[in-house]
Amino acid sequence: MIGRLETVALDARDPHKLARFYAEVLGASIEIEKDDWVTIVDETGRKLSFQTSPEHQPPRFPDPAGSQQLHLDIRVDDVDEAQRQVLEIGATRVPDAHEDNTFRVFRDPAGHTFCLVWD
Repeated sequence: MIGRLETVALDARDPHKLARFYAEVLGASIEIEKDDWVTIVDETGRKLSFQTSPEHQPPRFPDPAGSQQLHLDIRVDDVDEAQRQVLEIGATRVPDAHEDNTFRVFRDPAGHTFCLVWD
């Protein structure tokens, strides 16, 4: 092993807003908060970070000329209830995304895609 994954960092124009969104979605708490960097940590110790990127442009997904680059899969027990909650705190549903009976595709407030997944 060369190293261990410390965190996954997402670019955003407002990393504090995006950190609060994911902290609520994941039941996480803020571990580090600086002007240009915020890290949240969940109950298992997994970290997700957000950094200021003034020129951030959301991915153009599902545009075939664009790419989502990265997305998060968030496992839920009740997809309808989870969908209601993420929409209430600022997510939007991706209208033209391919979905099936195991996942639904959304955008976070900064435009990054994420999926609610279930069995």
